Amino acid sequence: MILTNNLTPDSACRTFLSNDIYFASFSNAILFDGKQVIRPERLVRYENNMSLIIDDTKSAEDKKRRRDIVVKTDVDGICCLLSIEHQSTIDKNMVIRCGNYEMLVYLKQLKNKKLKRLVPQVIIVFYTGDKKWNTPLELNDYFDIPEELKEYVNDWKIKVVDVKEIDTSKIKDEQTRYFIEAIQEMYKGNYEGLHRRIKMNRDNFIYAAIITGSLDLIRDLPEGDEIDMCEGMERMAEGFRNEGRSEGKLEEKRSTLKEQLEIKLGTISNNLELQLTNATLEKLNILTRNIFNITNEEDVLKIIN
Repeated sequence: MILTNNLTPDSACRTFLSNDIYFASFSNAILFDGKQVIRPERLVRYENNMSLIIDDTKSAEDKKRRRDIVVKTDVDGICCLLSIEHQSTIDKNMVIRCGNYEMLVYLKQLKNKKLKRLVPQVIIVFYTGDKKWNTPLELNDYFDIPEELKEYVNDWKIKVVDVKEIDTSKIKDEQTRYFIEAIQEMYKGNYEGLHRRIKMNRDNFIYAAIITGSLDLIRDLPEGDEIDMCEGMERMAEGFRNEGRSEGKLEEKRSTLKEQLEIKLGTISNNLELQLTNATLEKLNILTRNIFNITNEEDVLKIIN
């Protein structure tokens, strides 16, 4: 039984990708166009705690960094490190962060006298937010570089994968494919797209709903390890089709959001409560999808106003 109130989009995604089959299938689709290069039985979880002491003569600052999922495996007989860094929000510093992660690992490897060569790394930034990723993908995008220096300034690139744009036909494992497709359909509000004769792992459906903020979908979820999506979604899809015409449903959504915001923020002001009362169903749906990214009342007001 999953305790959904303890899960965030980050922890839901990390839990899903902790399954070696899902990790391998996802990585093969993204890195190798679906070719089965990475084998789940050859994945070894890698300790990814790293620290770097920066000494500026005045103080020593301990910078701790932890990537979401890191595994060691072999590609064409060569040992490699593969990692997936989940992002539910856009981070303008992602290139710098990834560069920091990788360099810290290489520095750590240099201290290992048993290694004859450094172990290469690949980081996939897996973005599951509802907006389009619009920040730099390489280090040189941060600079204004004089033409005379361009060939000398080192670059650093990252691989950002937007869940909304993944070609699921390249994902060989069914449950991994269903998980990504569920997220895509939830973001589209296409509940008919979820209404298919497939057997989806129940926990994975819950993870997808948490990632997209589609909490209403898991309120009356059928019991069992697997969900018959055709039968399980029929009643829920009908409810969503009628939601725009039902004032009772609108009031229920407002009440649910108010409770969730009170849990996250402690209390909510009279002004915010009034804004929620006057917000349209479309704005409330957007707020639901972003509920885990809310940190203060200003975040809420930006969405519903």
